[in-house]
Order: sequence, then structure tokens, then C-alpha cells
Amino acid sequence: MPTPENVRLAVLIDADNTSPKHAAALMEEVAKYGVPTVKRAYGDWTTSHLSGWRAKLPEHAIQPMLQVAYTVGKNSTDSALIIDAMDLLYSGNVDAFAIVSSDSDFTSLAMRLRESAKTVYGFGMRKTPKALVNACNRFIFLEVLGTKGATDPEPAPPVTDGAEDESAPLPDLREILVAAIDDTSQDDGWAHLGQVGQVLGTRYATFDPRNYGFSKLISLVRGQDYLDVDTDGSPKVRLRPATPKVTSRTRTRTAKKTPAKKTAEKTAQKGQTG
Repeated sequence: MPTPENVRLAVLIDADNTSPKHAAALMEEVAKYGVPTVKRAYGDWTTSHLSGWRAKLPEHAIQPMLQVAYTVGKNSTDSALIIDAMDLLYSGNVDAFAIVSSDSDFTSLAMRLRESAKTVYGFGMRKTPKALVNACNRFIFLEVLGTKGATDPEPAPPVTDGAEDESAPLPDLREILVAAIDDTSQDDGWAHLGQVGQVLGTRYATFDPRNYGFSKLISLVRGQDYLDVDTDGSPKVRLRPATPKVTSRTRTRTAKKTPAKKTAEKTAQKGQTG
């Protein structure tokens, strides 16, 4: 499996659809998945709408890609980004793509790139339609990355021809954890945490411990009262064995009489018959 140091990554940013306040945290996160050999931001740089991005471009060595809106009400940025992505795909100079946008128009692009055996990382807001989220190998919400030193306003929402698809909700944490542990556990019920994390990442594009308020997977599983965690050696996790409920009726049936109590009862019975 290639390490991030060996993965050439193309970072394609829909600047019209992404706030510049996420730039620093975005580039820091991107570096976890590969070396960003291509970094481009698309938009109409002749307008004041992208003024916040202009200061971020040289800071992070991002190349601005000018795309003038030739028709009012139509977003030409999407087309320019898609064309560049396909050119990069056929050039064979990159191994993976990071598409930064909350726009569902890039769903087909993500699917096409994956068909060509390219890993696709998506970055967008929680409002991102589930179609785009599910089209990516992994989708990271920008909200969990932080807003370091950002004071720039959010960009105005882009004009679309119709209503967006329903956004993707977070999967139920307990449900997906239990399923992943069941599928990877050994005969003793313990599952290696690394395998659990791999299953979760494969099944759910949006799975990220940060979405649930935890910085790492080990912290997340420790915070669940229905799980046991063993950190002696390679971290392992299992479903906590259920403790049977003890009722007053159960205690009455299972209580054993002590020898002293038995003797006292026999004495009392003799006294009654004497």
C-alpha cells in the first residue's frame, strides 16, 4: 500500500463554492493523504467575490485558474475544473485527486476518476449532497478542520438551476461501530482497532472521529459505554458483555439458606410440634 509520501495528489478547489477561511486547515489535512503536486483554485478572479482567496493563493502556493462567467446565472467554474481534472487523469502524472467543493455537479467527475482506479478525496461542508459524498472514496467535512486565523466571510451561495439533493446525514455511531466490530472480531470477541477503522473508512465515506467530537478513533471508542478497550499491545475493542439484571424475584429464588438459619428453622418447627 503506497504511503502518503509516494502519492502524487491533485488538489482542485472550487473557489466560488468554498470559503477561504478553510485554506490553511485544508492544505494541512490534504498533506495527510499525499504530496499535493498540483494545487489549483478555480473562479472568476476579476470579481470582488474572491477577494478573500487572493491573499491565500501565494501563502499556500495555489495556482489561480481564471474562468470568466460568460453567461449570467451559469457557473463556468465547474466546467473548467472538470476539464482540467480529465486532462490530469490522462496525463498520468497524479495518483489521487482532492476535489474541494460542496457542489453536487462534481459527482459524475468523482465517479469517473474512481472508474480509472484513482482515489478521490472530497472536501466540503456538511450541506454537501449525499450524491457527491458517496461518489468519493472519502469525504471530509471542512467544519471539523478548524478555521485557523480566519476572518473572511463565507462566499455567497452559487446560482444553481434547480434544488440540491438532500445532504448526507452522519451515520448512527453505535450502529456502525457494532457492525464493524462484529465483522472483524475473533472468536474471543475482540477486534483489532486498526481493522475496525479500515472497515468504517471503506463503508462510510464520511466516517471521521472528528465528526463525533473525538480527535482519534481510540478516543472515540473509549468514550462509548458499550465498548471495552484493551491498549495492552495493539489496541483492541469489543462489545461490552451484557450484565444480567437481578430482580428481587431472582434473588428470592437463588438465595441459599445458611446452616445457622436452617438450624433455627428446625428448632422452631420442633417447638411447634412439641
